[in-house]
Formats: sequence, C-alpha cells, structure tokens
Amino acid sequence: MPERQVAEIKTFAEDPKNKKKEEDDKGKLSSSKPNGDKKEEEEELSEEDAQLKVELEMLVERLKEPNTDLYRPALETLRTLIRTSTSSMTSVPKPLKFLHPHYPELQSLFETWSTSEDKSLFADILSALAMTYSDTQPRGTLRYRLISASLMPSSSTIPEPGSWGHEYVRHLAAELGEEYTIRQEGEDSPSSEKPKEEAVTVPGSIEDLHSLGLECARFFLGHNAEPDAVDLLVELEIVDRIADLVDVNTFGRVCTYMDRCVNLLPPPDDVAFLRTIHNVYLQFSKLPEALSIAMRLNDPDLIREDFNVSGNPIMRRQLAFLLARAQIPVEWLHPPPSEDADGEADFPEDILDSLSNTNLSKFFREFGKELGVAEPKSLEDVYKSHLENTRGGLSANVDSARGNLAGTFVNAFVNAGFGNDKLMVEAEEGNSWVYKNKDHGMMSAVASLGLSLLWDTDVGLSHVDRYTYSSEEHIKAGALLATGLLNAGVRTEADAALALLGEYVTNQSLPLKTASIVGLGLAYAGSHREDLFTLLLPLIADESTSMEVASLSALALGFVFVGSGNGDIISTILQTLMERDERALGEKWGRFLALGLALLFVGLQDASDATIETLKAIEHPISKQAQILVEICSFVATGNVLRVQRLLHLCGEHLEAVKEKEEAKKEKQKEKAEKKDDGKDENKPDDTFQSFAVLGIAMIAMGEEIGAEMSMRQFNHLMHYGDPIIRKSIPLALGLISASNPQLPVLDTLSKYSHDSDLQVALNAIFAMGLVGAGTNNARLAQMLRQLAVYYYKEPDCLFVVRVAQGLVHMGKGTIGINPFFSDRNILSRPAIAGLLATIMAFTDAKAFVLDKYHWMLYFLVTAMYPRFLITLNEDSESLPVTVRVGQAVDVGFQTHQTPVRLGTTERAELATEEYISYAHVLEGFVILRKNPGWEDTMQL
Repeated sequence: MPERQVAEIKTFAEDPKNKKKEEDDKGKLSSSKPNGDKKEEEEELSEEDAQLKVELEMLVERLKEPNTDLYRPALETLRTLIRTSTSSMTSVPKPLKFLHPHYPELQSLFETWSTSEDKSLFADILSALAMTYSDTQPRGTLRYRLISASLMPSSSTIPEPGSWGHEYVRHLAAELGEEYTIRQEGEDSPSSEKPKEEAVTVPGSIEDLHSLGLECARFFLGHNAEPDAVDLLVELEIVDRIADLVDVNTFGRVCTYMDRCVNLLPPPDDVAFLRTIHNVYLQFSKLPEALSIAMRLNDPDLIREDFNVSGNPIMRRQLAFLLARAQIPVEWLHPPPSEDADGEADFPEDILDSLSNTNLSKFFREFGKELGVAEPKSLEDVYKSHLENTRGGLSANVDSARGNLAGTFVNAFVNAGFGNDKLMVEAEEGNSWVYKNKDHGMMSAVASLGLSLLWDTDVGLSHVDRYTYSSEEHIKAGALLATGLLNAGVRTEADAALALLGEYVTNQSLPLKTASIVGLGLAYAGSHREDLFTLLLPLIADESTSMEVASLSALALGFVFVGSGNGDIISTILQTLMERDERALGEKWGRFLALGLALLFVGLQDASDATIETLKAIEHPISKQAQILVEICSFVATGNVLRVQRLLHLCGEHLEAVKEKEEAKKEKQKEKAEKKDDGKDENKPDDTFQSFAVLGIAMIAMGEEIGAEMSMRQFNHLMHYGDPIIRKSIPLALGLISASNPQLPVLDTLSKYSHDSDLQVALNAIFAMGLVGAGTNNARLAQMLRQLAVYYYKEPDCLFVVRVAQGLVHMGKGTIGINPFFSDRNILSRPAIAGLLATIMAFTDAKAFVLDKYHWMLYFLVTAMYPRFLITLNEDSESLPVTVRVGQAVDVGFQTHQTPVRLGTTERAELATEEYISYAHVLEGFVILRKNPGWEDTMQL
C-alpha cells in the first residue's frame, strides 16, 4: 500500500528575539571576554527588561548617595518592583536576576547604615535577594529577615513573609528548619562542610525562630499547603501549636496528613502527633474522630472525656458502638471513684446496650437473612468432596475420630453466630455429635456450641446448660468453655459466665479447672475486671499448682487485662518466673506464662522497659522468650523500624551456628535434638525465642502497608537461609500480618510452603492459609485447600489442619472476619490481637498442643471474630436500608448496594446520596443516620 502523503507546515516562534537569545547564551558561556559579554547582554534585552534594569541600577545608586531623604522612596520602589514582578514557575523573577550582581555591594552598604526604620526595610529587601545566593551564603534569607524584625520600631510591625510570595516563604521555611537543627546540635556542621565560607551567624533566639515559623505555617495553611505547615512545625518541634492556626476549612486536611505520618515517626513523637490531632478534632467538635484517636492512645481519661462531652444522646449511642467494637471497659467511662455511685446510673439503657454489644446477635442474624446465608451449612457443603480428584477408598486411611474432630471445628467456625447448625444445636435427641468424638474430642465438640451460639447469651446458656450435668468430665469441661465462648465480647447484667465458671476455678479436676480459667479469659477479654484478678492471681503465685494451670491463668489474666500494664499481675508473673525450678520453666507451657505477661503490655511501647530489664536477670532460656514477647506486644502495629532490625538480628544468630554445625554431623544431630527438648543442653541456647522473633516482625509491621510489604521480603530471605525453627514460624507470621486479607502474593507464597518437605512448615502454612482467608469465602483459596486435602490424604495431622483451614475460610459463611484492625484499619482491637497471638502461639509447637489434646486452643480466635458488616440504623436504633457505594479505599471503581452490606478488610463504604447524614466518621459496623433537612427541598426543586 503506497505511503500516505503528509503536508508539512512550518511554524515560527512567537518571540524570535528570545529564541535567538537562548542560542547566543550558549555561545556566551564559552566566550572568555567578560566586557564584550556585558555589551551583548544589554543588546539582547527587550525594551521593557532594559528599562527595568536601568531603573533598578539607578535605585541601587540612589542608596549609595549621602542624601538620606532619597533612601525611603528608593527602597519602597525596589520593594514594589520585586513584589509585583511575575514570571513563569521555572524562571527567576527579573528584578532578582538583575539585582543578583549588586547583592555583595548592597550587603556592604547595609553594614554602613545606622539603625533606623529604613535599615529595617533594607534588610527585608536583602532577605528576598538572598534567595539567589542561598548556595554560597546559606540561611541569608532568614538572617536578614530576623535583622529586619529586630530593627523595626516597636510601634510598627514588619510585613508578613507571605507578602514576598510563596517561593520566599518556602525558602524561609527550609532555612528555619536548617537553623533550628544547627542550634540544637551545635555549630560544628556548617564549618566542617564549607571551610572556605565564613561562619554564618543568624540573630534572634529560639523563640524568634518559633514565632517566624508560626507565621510561615499560617501562610501555608491559607494557601492549600497543609503538609508544608506540618513539616515546618515538626522541624521546629512545636507541632502541638498547629491547633491554634487551623480553621474549619483546613483542620481536616491537616489531621489526615498528620495521621498518615504517625506510622513513620519514632516514639514518643508518634504519641505527641496523636494527641495534637485529638486536640484539633475536639476543638471542632468532631467527636467520633477524637474518640478514635483516644482509643488508639489507649488513654482512659481521654476516652471518658470524649464520650461524656457530647450532650446529644444519639451521638453518644454512636460513640458507644465504636467503644463496644474495641471492647473498651465500661468502667473507664464512669466518673472518678469519688462519684462512682452516681456515675453508673448516668447511662440510659440504650447506651448501655450499645456499650455491651447486647443486640449484636440479633442484628447479625438479620444480616445473615438479608444476605441469604441464614441456613446452616453441612460439612459436605464446605469440603465439596465431589470436586476433589480422589480415587475410591482413599478416605479409608483417615482416623475417623480425627476426621470427626476436624468436623467439629469446621461446623463451629462455619455456622458461628447463627445458632442453627445441624451437628450440635439442632441435633436430634440421642444422635448428638458429641458422642462421635473420643475423650478430649468431646470437650471441643461441646465447646463448639459456644461458637455456634456466639453473642447469644440468652438462648445459648439454655443449650449449654444440659451438658453441665454430664458425668463425663470432658463433656462438662466443654460446657464450661462453651459458656465462656458465647459470652465473648458481650457484657450482660447477669454476669452468667463469672457465676457459672468461678466456682470451678479451684476444682480438683484438671480439665474442669483449665476450661473454666480459659472460659473466663475469653468471656471477659479486655474488660479489666478486678474480681477476676482476685480469682485467678493466686493460681499463678501458688507453686504447688502445675505449670499448665499457672500458665493458663496468666494467659486468662493477659486476655482480661490486655494492654493495662497492671503492676500486681506483672510482679506476680515475674516472681513465678524467678521462683519456679528450671524443669517447670522448661515445660512446653512456659511460653503461655510469658505470653500472659506480654499481653499486659499491648501497645504500651516504652512502658515495658523496666520489666524487660527484670527478665534479663532470670537465668533460664524462658527469659529471652519472655523479653521478646513483651517487646513485640509493647510495639505491636507501630511499624518501629529499630525494633524490627533488632528482631532480624536475633533471627540472624543462627547463621554462625550453621557454620559450626557443618563441621561435624554428630553436632548437627545434637542441635536438632536440642530443639525438640527445649534446650536441655546448657551450653547451647534454646532457640524457641527465634520463633517469637519472627512473629514479632509481623506484629510490629502489621500496622502499616509499606512495613508489611517489606517484612514479607525479609521472610522470603529467612525462609531460604533459616533454621527449621525459623522456617516453621514464617507461615504463621504471614498469616498474622494479613489476617482475613487474602492478597495473591501471600496466597501463592503460602501455597508453595504448604508443599514443603518439612511437615511442620507445611502444617503451619496450611493453618496460615486459613487465617489469611478467614471469613472471606475466597474461591481460589478454597480450591487450593481442596487440592491439599487430596495431597495429604495419608497424613492425618496435615489433613486435620486442612479441614480446620477450610472451616476458617468459610467462617460465619463469609460474614465474620478476624482482622484486628477496624474503623478503616486505623484502630487496633487489643482483645483481637491477644486471641490471634495466643492461637498462633499454640502452633509454634503444634504437635504438643493443637495436634495433641489441646485442640480447643483454636477457640482462642473467638476474641478476634467480629462481623464484617455495615448496618445503618435510624435514630431509634432500628434498621434503615439506604444505598451505599462499596469499593477499595483508593480505587475509583465501586459497586452500589442496599444496606446492610458486607465489607471486605480493605473495602470502605460511602453514602450514595445526600439524603442522610452519618453520625459516624467511618461507615463500618453500626452507623446511625439522620435525615438531611435540606434533601426534601432539593428534590421538590
């Protein structure tokens, strides 16, 4: 095909003179005749520019004349010319360009003038001209600005920095930060960097720098540069004063920017930032936002003030829903002890119901009906065995008791909260699933009632009650655990869990004792109840109790007082660690004793330093384990880089050991035996701490996405070069870092690990797949697990975990998640992180716990289980269907749905119309709406 002809049209530059000038400039640079250049340059200037240059030079000459009366007009004219000059964003303004060569002589001239208002104005002009000399004379703009201010008579004020334009203020802000840093650190740095330059002395005190910084910040805030204002005040270490500068138009953007910075700041700056944000929100009566910040700070006083400051009962009900989601103790909201009696009666019934999650079960079941998932699911609905590519007779190898036990957990997780499963709740008389399990399997089977009837305290107790009269010890223990499970996250006036379980805490029977202790821990997680403290603390202190009871008591108290830093419990657990003999501390239960201690420090950051120092004095391997657990709980979700580096260093300690192991095969076998025996050989340190260090990296990095992504890369390296103890912990860390958030890279990585030659790694990877997909109904993940069920049909342990993972993926039929973050992934639920960590801790030695007779530890997840819904209510707390858009947080794409709707971990919702106004700042969980008064008028128009 012949080529199509194209017409060419030549176009000419709008200003041929300028084009010629650019070309000549290049030649001018290489020329070595300065006098000739000056002449050529003058010829190249346009008439306007030449006139401006002559005028500026004349004004400079005026300033050199002895007649002082000419100074003021000349300076005024200079200032006007500089201020009014406009140019493109990329070029220097013409007056600054033409005055650049005169700057040194103007500086000399300035020094000869006597102090006066004219000299102040001269300094102000030199401050603007100094921008062109910033590379050779650092901080000149700031120096002359401060000199100008000091020379100004007290009767008049210096013009604002903004009068010189945006670029000037940015320049000034940069120099302010630089000067402040130099003053804080001493003046060694500039002299060492530029020995040829004279030391620059900037007048003024730190207070002067602060007041100038505030002026610049005020300008930035008025010109849509909120991040610049925050950054400047951070450099000057006065970020708390931004609260005085913001107005109704700027506070939202300032707080959003500061909030995003929190994860990138080292302590204690991050806490200072949060407190500043809190003050700003409170200043503008944004109570839900302020309360969410107070919850992140875990400050009882702030939470009480924010909750009680609102006079609107409906707003208080919305705040109560927010507090109930995080399971904040109701006692925190009462006035101080002196007025306590009056304080408790203050809350109306509707607010108490909201705070106690009383109606959670009712709304959840209605939500299930709306989504069409109210019908119970059978095990076959989950396993979908007909899709598995199996040959007949393969299942014959499976231990039927182990298969039934797996079925117990699958049934419990899948039908959680709906209270209508076929195996337990609605089982026909005499055909109960309980008796299809053996011994300790019966305990888990009866306890599964607690999950099925989750949050339904009224009906649940009557179903569980009949099993409490059983003569079979394990069935009775299961009923006690079920009582604890169904009360998890819900408070009732009857306090049934404490009444029913309290008496069994001192029972002689070990299963009943442990079930009641764990049940109390789960039922009252995060409640900080003093009566449980007096009930369980003696069990830790008593040296005659077994390590199992002492450790589970410590763990239960860790759940109840999570993040409280309770001194009495801390000292009791530390004393137990010091006084117990080495053999007891070396038992597998030691890790739960350490975890109970660590949970008390969740989110407390540096408050754990004294405890860590005390632990260093204990001469036993458990000391190092406890130190790491306390540290990672203290800094959970902070993204603290230094702590992650330290943990990586601990994980790297094995590299030297590997070289030594390679020297002799016998030593290598010894090392492996040592790992199993929890470090009985005193010469070689116990390596369980490395397992916790790996989990710690996930715990600290889980708060922000960049850190989480970077940690996954580190896990990849550790997987290649790590010892077996590290390799088997990495899948668990991956499960923790993206719980209920099935991202493809994580799924593919875990799928690869699930076929690992080391069965411990494979087993943990399969469980982690369950955690990552918990409550998502992820089809890709379900398919992977079906393939694994075929792959491991001869491995009963792995098959058991595959089944449990299948149950987790379909948790609550896709309506319940276990991600510990909520409110647009900003607030961490402390009881949720405690439940996740306790479950994962059981998998650090799966053979000793979950695959032995302690499979009930899987129920620790209950404190992290919460419906992933958005339910909109009217002002009378009745369901109000409205249209909402649901989509990814950043994506433009969204789908429009009618509430109630299910929200994914990374999804957020917004109202599709302006018909209603939300009381909450994030559409998640329970949201109360009010009618927009202007909506009907708009419709009529």
